[in-house]
Amino acid sequence: MTHPQRAGAPPVPPTAHPSASTTPPSAPATPAPARAAFAEGVDRLRAAATTEPGRLRAVGAVLATLVIAFGAVTAWQTTDRAQATDDVLHSSQPLSAGAAGIYRSLADANTTASSGFLAGGQEPRATTDRYEKDIAAAASGLVTAAAGTTPGSPAADTVARLTTLLPQYKGLVERARANNRQGFPVGGAYLRAADELMQRQMLPAAQDLYTQENRRLRSDYADATPYPWCAIVLGVLALAALGWAQRRHFLRTNRVLNQGLAAATAATAVALLWLVAGHSAARAGLDSSYNHGVRSLAVLHDARIASLNARGNENLTLVNRGAETKSLPDGTVEDAYDYAFQQDMRTLSGALAEAGSLADDAAGREPVTAAVGSMKVWQQRHGEARTADDDGNYQAALDKVIGSAADRPTGECFDSVDASLAKALDHEESEFERAAGDGRDALTGLPPGAAVLALLGAAGALLGIGRRLSEYR
Repeated sequence: MTHPQRAGAPPVPPTAHPSASTTPPSAPATPAPARAAFAEGVDRLRAAATTEPGRLRAVGAVLATLVIAFGAVTAWQTTDRAQATDDVLHSSQPLSAGAAGIYRSLADANTTASSGFLAGGQEPRATTDRYEKDIAAAASGLVTAAAGTTPGSPAADTVARLTTLLPQYKGLVERARANNRQGFPVGGAYLRAADELMQRQMLPAAQDLYTQENRRLRSDYADATPYPWCAIVLGVLALAALGWAQRRHFLRTNRVLNQGLAAATAATAVALLWLVAGHSAARAGLDSSYNHGVRSLAVLHDARIASLNARGNENLTLVNRGAETKSLPDGTVEDAYDYAFQQDMRTLSGALAEAGSLADDAAGREPVTAAVGSMKVWQQRHGEARTADDDGNYQAALDKVIGSAADRPTGECFDSVDASLAKALDHEESEFERAAGDGRDALTGLPPGAAVLALLGAAGALLGIGRRLSEYR
C-alpha cells in the first residue's frame, strides 16, 4: 500500500538497487605477519628485566656463573701445576740425575780401566770388580733412561747410540787387557783407542743426554711455578660481584645479612685464599729445591765428572809415555794427556768453589771443603809424579800414581775427592727431595677442594637470590 506524501515534505529519492551501484567493492585487508618467536622472547626478557624479580634472576645467574668459572679454572690450573711439580720430583729430576750417573759410570769405568792397565798383566781384583760394576751401572742406567724417554725423541736416539757404543768400548778394553797380560805393547794402542771412543763419542753423548734431561727439568719447573693469574682474577671478580650483590640487597631492603650470599662469599674467599697461599707455598718450595738442590747437584756433578776425567788423563799420561803431544800457542809442547789433566783440575777447582757458595748449611759445606783439601794434595802429589817421570824414573812416577799407601799415591786423593763429592751429592739430593716434596704437598687437595667450594658458593648465591625472589610471590 502506497502512502501519500505529505504536503510540504521534501521529495524522497528513489532507493537504488545494490546491483545498480557503480562503486567497486574495497579489497580485503592483508593480515599482519606473525612475529618471530625469538623476537617475542627478547621482548619478554626485556620486559622481565624491568621488574625487580627479573633483575634478581639475572644477578643470580651472573653470580653463579662467575663462582663456577672461578672454581673450574682454579681446578684446571692447579691440576696442571701439581702434575708438573710431581714430574719435577718423580720424573725429570731423577732422569737428570740418572743421566749424570751414566756419565759418571762411563768416566769411572774408563779411569779404572787405565788404572788396571798400569798395574801390569795381573790386574788387582778390586780394580776389575770396580770396572765391571761401572759398566753394569751404565748399562742399567741406559735401560732406565730408555724407559723414561719418548720414542723417536733426541734423548731416545742418544740412549740408543750409547747402548750400541758400550759393547764396542768393552771389546777394546778386553783386547787391551789381553795384550797387556802377554806383555805386547799393542795393548797400549787398544787402550788409547778405547779411551778415544769414550772421550770423543760416548762421554759427549752422555753429556748431551744430561743436557737434554736438564732442559726437560727446567721445562717442568717453568710449568709448575707461574702464578695462576686467570684463576686469581676470576676469584677477585667473583668476590667483587658478591659484595656488590649484598650491598644492593642492603640498600633495597635494609637487611644487613643474606645468608645465602654470605655463605657464597665465604666459600669463594676460602677458595681464593687457599689458591694464593697454597701456590705461594708450592712456589717457595720449588724455588728452594731449584736454588739449593738442582743448582747444587748440577755443580757437584760437574765437579765429580771433572775429577774422574782428571784421574783418567793422569793414568793415560803414564800409559801414553809421551806418544801424543799438544802444541800450545806460546810454542811449547806438552804431553796431551797431562795438558788435559791440568784443564780438568781447573774445572774441578771452579766447580768446588761454586758448590761451596751454593751450600746453605754446614752439612753441605763440610764435604765440599774436604774435597777442596784433597784436591790440593792431589795436585801436589801429581807434580811429584810428573817430576819423577820427566827425570826418567818411570817406576817412581807409577808408584806416585797407583802405588801403595806408603808411596802416598795420587789415587788416594782422587778416592777422597770422589767420596766427599758423593757425600755432598747425597746431602743435596735429600735437600731437593724435601723442598720439592713440600712444594708438591702444598697443592695437595687444592683442585678438588676448589671445585667443591665453588659448587657450594654457586649454590649459596642461588639460594640467597631465591630467598629474595620468594618475597614477590
